[in-house]
Amino acid sequence: MRPFPRFVIVGASICLVGAIFLPRTATKMALAQTTPTPQERVIPQSRADAILSFAPVVKKAQPAVVNVFASRVDRMPANPFFDDPIFRRFFGEGGGQPGRNIAQSLGSGVIVDASGLVVTNHHVIEGMTDVKVSLADKREIPAKILLRDPRTDLAVLKLTEGGNFPVMELGDSDALEVGDLVLAIGNPFAVGQTVTQGIVSALARTQVGISDYGFFIQTDAAINPGNSGGPLVDMNGRMIGVNSAIFSKSGGSVGIGFAIPVNMVKIVVAAAKSGGKQVRRPWLGATLQTLSQEIAESLGLERPTGALLADLDPKGPAAEAGLKRGDVIVSVDGQIADDPEAVGYRLATKPLGGVASLGVLRGGKKIVAPMKLVAAPEIPPRDPVKLKGQNPFAGATFENISPAVAEELSVQGVATGVVAAEIEDGSVAQRLNLQKGDVIIAINDKKIGNTRDLEQITSAKSYYWKITVGRGGQVFTTVIGG
Repeated sequence: MRPFPRFVIVGASICLVGAIFLPRTATKMALAQTTPTPQERVIPQSRADAILSFAPVVKKAQPAVVNVFASRVDRMPANPFFDDPIFRRFFGEGGGQPGRNIAQSLGSGVIVDASGLVVTNHHVIEGMTDVKVSLADKREIPAKILLRDPRTDLAVLKLTEGGNFPVMELGDSDALEVGDLVLAIGNPFAVGQTVTQGIVSALARTQVGISDYGFFIQTDAAINPGNSGGPLVDMNGRMIGVNSAIFSKSGGSVGIGFAIPVNMVKIVVAAAKSGGKQVRRPWLGATLQTLSQEIAESLGLERPTGALLADLDPKGPAAEAGLKRGDVIVSVDGQIADDPEAVGYRLATKPLGGVASLGVLRGGKKIVAPMKLVAAPEIPPRDPVKLKGQNPFAGATFENISPAVAEELSVQGVATGVVAAEIEDGSVAQRLNLQKGDVIIAINDKKIGNTRDLEQITSAKSYYWKITVGRGGQVFTTVIGG
């Protein structure tokens, strides 16, 4: 499961079974008194009914829960020592052949469409090429990866064989309340499909730091490694979240688990159904900042709630809606937004093409600003370039910075240069700690305007490389030998 900052993260549960020994006659009497007569069991219609058993809920939901097995074969280079005939004499001819290293990952998933669409966590299949899905009826079916969305830590798979699969109904995560009963279903520690029970411990958990849209359902239902991608289920047997992470110092469940709200899942599934390779979301065109108590007081606010507009793109939707620097967004379509993550989530779950009403505080007064829901433009075009040769960036692919690219790669505070979009494993760029999302602003004091500028400058030999890089809103310069 996905790592929580400085702690282990994922889901699973260990079942302890105890026995109480009674006198033989007493045992028989107890059995006679407690054995229920056969009767049809239905989904609980009230909380009192649910106390009796969760079995009807499980029977409805469990058939759509699957195990996801992902793998990748890495080719290992041949040992150069075996080019020497003396080594071949002692160790044989086969020792110098290229080897193979198999990387594997295990998680859970949910069938959300009868045609065989499966939702799981992106980190379950990240970097993997081969995926198999094991159904509740023990069938094992190959699957192809339709869509990867690392920004939400979600992915959509398509089963390549069969049809008319059992489907889990999708609920409404906005209708949840703290204290609601929930079940977590998955394959913890590969022991087999397991159900655990708990409640909704909290809603709208932000500052978790495991995806770009941090707005999680918190639950005390036991979640452990292997539960990743499995559903959080309400008492109607509907999925209301995808289990993604736990807060833990030991690696096991301590009752603090996090699930991605199903309303975000719906957007990702819709994008996969439409044939998209990536999810296009509404663009705000502004940089948001968390309100501190001091900033709130300076703005005349009673509490530090909302998201402060620190900067705006003059051609972005927020600017066109009349928003200004210093405004504080406190709601989206009437739903409270306490921080920038909440604003981002509320906008991300809106379909493109409509209008969202932003509740804004300005000068102590609340106004409502209607904003168009449009995707970020790709101007200038990406024009990706993968660098080769003798330079610090060999093995990395760079793209021009546009609003769309900046959104996808979470580029902050830098408007010029080119951004690292992909970094090949084992490459020179990776060994030098270049990271995805890094912006190359200048090389040897020459500004980089686009990917072709970078390609031209790095194609020439140099005794040293003076590089100005933007990372996480900070800019620094380093020198590397040629």
